[in-house]
Amino acid sequence: MKCGVKFCGGCNPRYQRGDAYRTIKNDMTAIDFHLVDEDDTYDNLLVIGGCPACCASYKQYNVEDEVFKMWDEAHIEEIKTKLSQKL
Repeated sequence: MKCGVKFCGGCNPRYQRGDAYRTIKNDMTAIDFHLVDEDDTYDNLLVIGGCPACCASYKQYNVEDEVFKMWDEAHIEEIKTKLSQKL
């Protein structure tokens, strides 16, 4: 599975978004993660926001299945479970 990753702009981060991404990526080795590119198509998209607003835009990306949003490090396990169900 090819999963795009979109980070918010980081104006109000309440946790280390990069650390959360590395944890997910390291634990989900069966998934091919890529920072998003408008010219590419992804099976799924992970939007990593830094606060509850999770306002990063993502409509411009080509996603065939589902968009997953997280805005707290407490969401890591939930995101991993949801991504696992897509394999």
